[in-house]
Amino acid sequence: MDTITKTRLELLARFEVLETKADILKAPELKKLFAEIPKLPVDQRSAYGKAVNELHQELQQLVETNKQTSIVLPPIDVTAPFDINCPEPKILARTSASIHPLTQEIAIICDIFYRMGFTAEESREIDDQYHMFESLNFPKGHPARDDYDTFMTVETDGEGDPLTAPAHTSTMQNRILRKYRDTLMIDEAIAAIVPDRVFRNEDLDARHEHTFYQVEGVYVAKNVHAGMLIATLQTFLEAYYGKKLEVRVNPFYFPFTEPSFEFALSCPFCEGDEAICKVCSSEGWIELLGCGMIHPNVLRAAEIDPEIYTGFAFGCGVDRLVMMKYGIEDIRHLESAKLDFLKQF
Repeated sequence: MDTITKTRLELLARFEVLETKADILKAPELKKLFAEIPKLPVDQRSAYGKAVNELHQELQQLVETNKQTSIVLPPIDVTAPFDINCPEPKILARTSASIHPLTQEIAIICDIFYRMGFTAEESREIDDQYHMFESLNFPKGHPARDDYDTFMTVETDGEGDPLTAPAHTSTMQNRILRKYRDTLMIDEAIAAIVPDRVFRNEDLDARHEHTFYQVEGVYVAKNVHAGMLIATLQTFLEAYYGKKLEVRVNPFYFPFTEPSFEFALSCPFCEGDEAICKVCSSEGWIELLGCGMIHPNVLRAAEIDPEIYTGFAFGCGVDRLVMMKYGIEDIRHLESAKLDFLKQF
């Protein structure tokens, strides 16, 4: 490749990236080509000079053409907010929007309990250790506190204990009992649910998330017994899944209930008939939630006499209910914000 051809290719490549295109006519490589003309033998000057002039004219034409087609852009204020420098983003049409599946199902759950006479309360994003543990019969130093893998903050409460991200919606139990305590005086029951977010230091996998939803249930009145607890949960689950279900309870341990149970229901998908069921592992039963009769110490903490009133409480993972209902194989889909997943709802 001769010198002129090589220089031409270099200048054309530089032209594409130059902010001020006219600067290409002042390129030192072009000046060097012109400076070589007097140094050449007389019989070579004419052909060499003609080739250099043709290159110069080509570059001039490129500059003129660029002037005619260039778009003048307004200056950008790098300190300005998004909407000053950028066009308005494309907004999704309202007709293509949908309610998040968890929000959708929480509304359905609340509606079922409303029709059963319950009211709904909201939980908190940050709470103190009294409501997280002590009001629920977890005294300080109790080993069961370690089972909750609680997130602690650097901020502390009045006693110097770190505030927590609630690991269960049971943090609202003492508040509910106190808020509706006076209804017991007029022979009306305390009946409330708390559907809200909870947080735990979990290893993430298809069945575990650090952030998920629970629904807490509390019912207190005179002469409340475990049969009423089982009937309430069975009625709710049959309404939610839209079919008749068999239920069973197994003894368990929770500090805030006595007796305590693990509540299981017959698999609403295979009913124990399929050889391979991913939901219940072909056992026909699904361990779904924890429940029990409210411990007398929990009632006393809310200044309710356990000699007169009894009650039951339960806590159920909303995400798990939804996963079972729709056959969702991975809990992480619910918090992923993936449109291809959410559009299904």
